[in-house]
Amino acid sequence: MKPLAFRLRPTTFDEVVGQDHLVGKNGIITKMLEQKKYLSFILYGNPGTGKTTIATIFSEQSMLDTYFFNASTDNKAKLMDIIRTTTYHDILLIIDEIHRMKADIQDYLLPFVENGKVTIIGLTALNPYQNINPAVRSRCHLYQVNDLSDEDIKKVILKGQRELDVRFGIDEEAMDLIVRFANHEVRSALNLLEATSLVLEDGDILTANLVRATMGKPNLLLDGGEDNFYELLSALQKSIRGSDVQASIFYLAKLLILGDLESIARRLMVIVYEDIGLANPNLAPKVVAACDVARKVGLPEAKMPFASVVIEMALSPKSNSAMLAIDKAMHDVMNKDTGLIPDHADNKAIRKNPDIYHYPHDDVGSINPQTYLPDKIRGTIYYEPKDESPYENALKVRFDEINKIKNIK
Repeated sequence: MKPLAFRLRPTTFDEVVGQDHLVGKNGIITKMLEQKKYLSFILYGNPGTGKTTIATIFSEQSMLDTYFFNASTDNKAKLMDIIRTTTYHDILLIIDEIHRMKADIQDYLLPFVENGKVTIIGLTALNPYQNINPAVRSRCHLYQVNDLSDEDIKKVILKGQRELDVRFGIDEEAMDLIVRFANHEVRSALNLLEATSLVLEDGDILTANLVRATMGKPNLLLDGGEDNFYELLSALQKSIRGSDVQASIFYLAKLLILGDLESIARRLMVIVYEDIGLANPNLAPKVVAACDVARKVGLPEAKMPFASVVIEMALSPKSNSAMLAIDKAMHDVMNKDTGLIPDHADNKAIRKNPDIYHYPHDDVGSINPQTYLPDKIRGTIYYEPKDESPYENALKVRFDEINKIKNIK
């Protein structure tokens, strides 16, 4: 029998979870199919979120002749063969790992995309704004495939439960544990569900202990299952942010018992930039180094680098000024007409007229009176320094000096 994850792969957009912005009733991909206007686009998002499934359903519903091309392993000769054998009709080309497309393949393909012979759907787990060639990117619409929420994963688990041969219940703690270890991936959740069902009989209840046993994990003596893993991570962050070193060590201990070192490392690296930031910038490299050591040595020794750095993080001065600054700037970029780069910061304009650029290092203190924000948002303040630590207080002094020279209030 085929694996449960394969049997439950959606065959219509109605069965796809978590992506209504793309394939829901008013989703852009749904509208393309309804109106038979097929545009090239790139789907990007984490593994297991449904990129390939969406592309496959699009192919089936569009009725276009479809060819699959892996930019990592397939060569230009294969692409030429596809296009030569489809001379008299348009095709859909699904390109996996499109970020790996070589220049010679791209140069051959793009004219066919331009004239409409080839519609492409690119698939990638990487950020296309950073990892896909601008020539490809400019010819495609970019659509992010969202990470699935816990509720999305639970819906799929319940559907999978009904498809298994054995009839059993799932208690809440077991459900939460499967969701956590699935790490937002549908395939992982269904694979784990199918494995645990092998130890059950009709009428049984799947418990967290059975899930752990199936995974080969030891039984964990936590507080009766009342602590959700993500709530523990959140409690650790709140404790460090609140400078409560005792609580920080306590929640770290609970997380270490669960054994997911990667989740701990990711959260600590977020905390050191989000909550400590410019109040103690020298701490960030220490956190990265501690996380690296913890990964390399594994448990139980990983507890030592983690504990050392968590204590220092909890006792460190705190500042969220960098986070507030970037959040405000990103909000403006997404929601406002911010205008164009000013000429004296634009390389194309400077090449035409080098005199418009003023070289800051020629000025006293390397402070240039020119400002570089677009005219439409000139004078906007994103970063506002705090004076809660010696380091950021020194930045504030410099900040005020620069603003005085640039005549920024």
